Amino acid sequence: QVQVVESGGDLVQAGGSLRLSCAASGSIFSISAMDWYRQAPGKQRDLVAAITRGGSTNYADSVKGRFTISRDNANNMVYLQMNSLKPEDTDVYYCNVHLSKREYGPTYSYWGQGTQVTVSS
Repeated sequence: QVQVVESGGDLVQAGGSLRLSCAASGSIFSISAMDWYRQAPGKQRDLVAAITRGGSTNYADSVKGRFTISRDNANNMVYLQMNSLKPEDTDVYYCNVHLSKREYGPTYSYWGQGTQVTVSS
């Protein structure tokens, strides 16, 4: 079994900062990419930021220059530092982990349960 758990969501004023964390645990051999997505009620889930095992990153245009994704490979963690938050950043944020359970095994995608970020104006 694999568990993916996000934390760090909160209510914050516009212009403020939050740091989201995501921990993956369980039957894991290796983790390749780790991503952050966000989703508003009734809307599609959109990619916010992604990071490879080697540290290459990719960001949605709407968060470039404000959000930073990072990871701790030794502890199977990924983080999202969010600065200069705007009301339009209000969403449920989800962590997605791409992993293998054995050497040369297939890659699986696991999602966390989400953490709510609310930015007040």
